[in-house]
Amino acid sequence: MDAHLLQELQHISHSLFTKNYFGVFHGSLSAKTDIHAFTINKKEIILDEVTEAGFIRLTCNSRQDYRWKEASADAQIHSEIYQSIPNAKYISYTMPPYTTAYTFNNSVIIPKDYYGYSVLKEIPIYDPGNFKDWAERAPHEIANYFEKNNTHLLLIKGFGLISYDRDLREMVKTVAILENSSKLLTINGINN
Repeated sequence: MDAHLLQELQHISHSLFTKNYFGVFHGSLSAKTDIHAFTINKKEIILDEVTEAGFIRLTCNSRQDYRWKEASADAQIHSEIYQSIPNAKYISYTMPPYTTAYTFNNSVIIPKDYYGYSVLKEIPIYDPGNFKDWAERAPHEIANYFEKNNTHLLLIKGFGLISYDRDLREMVKTVAILENSSKLLTINGINN
């Protein structure tokens, strides 16, 4: 793996973990490495101090490859997004606590703070319906949502936040702004 890319992924992964956006063995971070391949964290890796051995390179169109069994459970979601959205260079699946908790009783997040409102305006909350078959439906539904909507964020009720961008730091900044806005709304007791 490219040393600079590895360093960036390690730094961002550590930051997301310390902010509690990733859990222990929960969450994913990937980077597109060429038109049909990407690097993603392996399954059951603690994303706090992940090393190069904690990432694996996958090819989008060869899911029979043994490496898919070692990859994050979210690898299929990342693959579908990379194939559907040519501008996606980085993808993360996080579960920021205030943002995810806010999804239980609301259908949209409308930030009331300056940065949240000026950057995000409003974030709809996607209801996946039945969780029994969500793991099977998620890759296609998530990629389809991004194809049909002009957004880089998909907030899913009770599941978390899928985000993508061409710039890794911009993606993480947007996740942090959304979490801060959700925290302020929660502390203030505001429901949209």
